Amino acid sequence: VQLQASGGGLVQAGGSLELSCQASGYIFSINAMGWYRQVPGKQRELVATTTSDGSANYADSAKGRFTVARDNAKNTVYLQMNTLKPEDTAVYYCNAGIRSRPNVLNEITYWGQGTQVTVSS
Repeated sequence: VQLQASGGGLVQAGGSLELSCQASGYIFSINAMGWYRQVPGKQRELVATTTSDGSANYADSAKGRFTVARDNAKNTVYLQMNTLKPEDTAVYYCNAGIRSRPNVLNEITYWGQGTQVTVSS
């Protein structure tokens, strides 16, 4: 199983970016999918997650500005980021809880490779 993230880049404050992350490989089912971010010297922190039924959870810093969505048919999770601020600058990682086969009951959390988001002031 692999998660491939894309969509990062450089944007001015107040601008928007959309990140996407697609899971591929042996996938039977995906439970939660989400986004985290990390800046140098700090712990990775939650940005937003979404479950298979579409319910979402956001960090306080993301509420009202970011929207997480998923396309279950494409095994893809998206993060629409609006009104970006310089403090949103970080490497953004996607993750997903995946069962690879029907006879494997435990899910494994996989991480994408990270995509850099830089917001200039």
